[in-house]
Amino acid sequence: MSMAASASSHGCISAIATCIPCTSSKFSSQCSLTLSPTQRASTRRCIRVCRAMVQQAVQGAPAAYAKEMERLSAKESLLLAFKDAGGFEALVSGKTTEWQKIDVNERITGLERLNPTPRPTTSPFLEGRWNFEWFGSGSPGLFAARFIFENFPSSLANLSKMDVVIKDGNAKITANMTLLNSIDSKFILSTKLSVEGPLRMKEEYVEGGFVSPTIIEERVPEQLKGALGQAANAFQQLPAPIRDPVASGLKVPLSGSFQRLFMISYLDEEILIIRNTAGIPEVLTRLDAAPSSFGDSSPEYES
Repeated sequence: MSMAASASSHGCISAIATCIPCTSSKFSSQCSLTLSPTQRASTRRCIRVCRAMVQQAVQGAPAAYAKEMERLSAKESLLLAFKDAGGFEALVSGKTTEWQKIDVNERITGLERLNPTPRPTTSPFLEGRWNFEWFGSGSPGLFAARFIFENFPSSLANLSKMDVVIKDGNAKITANMTLLNSIDSKFILSTKLSVEGPLRMKEEYVEGGFVSPTIIEERVPEQLKGALGQAANAFQQLPAPIRDPVASGLKVPLSGSFQRLFMISYLDEEILIIRNTAGIPEVLTRLDAAPSSFGDSSPEYES
């Protein structure tokens, strides 16, 4: 409300309070004698203004409720569309049909227009652990996933899921892979996030690396158990300067090599939608508990 409107409303309240007895017939004659014609006209005008304000407030509550119900319905519709499209595995393996892709994209657009967070880049809801649900065509995540599926049979390598942890201006993206259906491995990409505006962020790649794989012995095929045992023994006999770095995982520094800009088009306590410079969407769903309060943790950013 503007200062002028605020002053007007306070004046209305004062004028109405002066003439409150007029609401009773017992005091109507007294009020008519107390107020001058100018004051009576001003009071009537203020009553009309206040009545309009009350009517607007009463009408606003159902409108806000209806918009919130529309947003929740759009969220549920999008999540159901992911399920109908076959989920993460169907997406990265190329089994999602063109009709399913356009259906999901339509629902993404419908949810984005109901974004409840005006400054998502500084919202506390941005931090947490998120699961990748959807990559648009041309997304770096989808490209990497397709590379695995197109060059290795599913019995040899399989990408089961991808998630990201966002905390204190940093992100750690983890791709979980299964090799030979018996070896769990992870590729971790560490990035630095910087706020470029209320919607825009910059992501700089810092480091990438493979975590030392974990062998699930009960899943190892009989014909491979001997070979894996020999490989494990040979690995243990390597010199410590070579064995220890490999055991802790292979890391590749990426600082200054890659970066990208993206925009957060939707954020609430459960869903995060981002778009890169080409407008390609990525949709993530929260895996951990959301913060208890809604708001901006740091309203400042560099323009």
